[in-house]
Amino acid sequence: MTDTRSLHGRILTPLGWRRGHVHFDSHVCQLQVDDHSGADDLQLPVILPGFIDLHVHGAAGVDLMQGGDVARTIARTHLRFGTTTLLATTMTAGLDEIEHALHGVAATMAAPDADAASIVGVHLEGPFISPQRLGAQPNRTIEATLALVQRLHALAPIRVMTLAPEIGEHTALIPALSAMGIRVQLGHSAGTYEEGVAALQAGASGFTHLFNGMTGVDHYRPGIAAAALAHAQYAEIIPDLQHIHPGVIRLAARAIPRLYAVTDATAATGMPDGEYALGEQRVHKCGGCVRLATGSLAGSALTMDQALRNLVQVGLELADASQRVSTFPADYLGLGDRGRIAPDARADLVVLDAELRLQQVVVGGRVVDLNATPA
Repeated sequence: MTDTRSLHGRILTPLGWRRGHVHFDSHVCQLQVDDHSGADDLQLPVILPGFIDLHVHGAAGVDLMQGGDVARTIARTHLRFGTTTLLATTMTAGLDEIEHALHGVAATMAAPDADAASIVGVHLEGPFISPQRLGAQPNRTIEATLALVQRLHALAPIRVMTLAPEIGEHTALIPALSAMGIRVQLGHSAGTYEEGVAALQAGASGFTHLFNGMTGVDHYRPGIAAAALAHAQYAEIIPDLQHIHPGVIRLAARAIPRLYAVTDATAATGMPDGEYALGEQRVHKCGGCVRLATGSLAGSALTMDQALRNLVQVGLELADASQRVSTFPADYLGLGDRGRIAPDARADLVVLDAELRLQQVVVGGRVVDLNATPA
């Protein structure tokens, strides 16, 4: 039987802030409230749900496309920054390389580490994208077919797939993909506003790194980003303050009710400045920014604890920011036992100080040693 443990502080619950104890084993057992009047006591540590990142390419010098055991290192590293659940994210590449990466993810999911973020599946970002909006993706795009997606899905569970809706029969394919349990996101797209709306009507449910790698918000010729602002319930955004201007983050948060943060983290995450792999390409980290040799942004070195701080810095309330790094991505994937602190929810927790610096991480009820070096 698992021993029950507890944390005390300002707890963000589905009903708002409460001062008290959260008792947990592998799941939250009980919330014991001290009193309501002290809920704003800034001397107490802040206890939030563990972070959930649905767009992770790498960390600690390794890239998911290397395959083998690298997903394990990625999951262990991101846990040290408060991410308790993630999607392992691929790059555009040859099918044999994508399959190699998926085999590695499946092996890690079959034998997960206790001291690692929980990998709940794959975000397939490419190769079903537009060659006109590659971003940092290599130009090895192809058109999706149902048979091909089923083949990849059989190797490792695809939970999210990025798709350019204007390519071939992609929009017509969306209902079948949705029926497989895949959340189809529009991204790396040169599509029009009308093509974006048609894809949403067909069952697409989100947008990949909103504003980046897609047509924009021109008032005469609106594109995919405009379709998101006008119609989306969910979209991901990279709040590293490099991909998106702070004012545009605020705009998107007002327009899209369940806008959520992702890192788009690369192998450079948690590493010093230098050169790293991003799929088949090389990227350079300098001063916290990750770029191709051309100077184009290429993913990020962002961590989810910094994403939370950045959202607060641009003007979001802490409770709102917490939802955008935990609750909304959990809801998007249908993970009802995560992204919230409530009885019977999985005990994935982060403890922060008054400056929102990470002090403690709990994953599945296990208290993590933040000073340990990932294997």
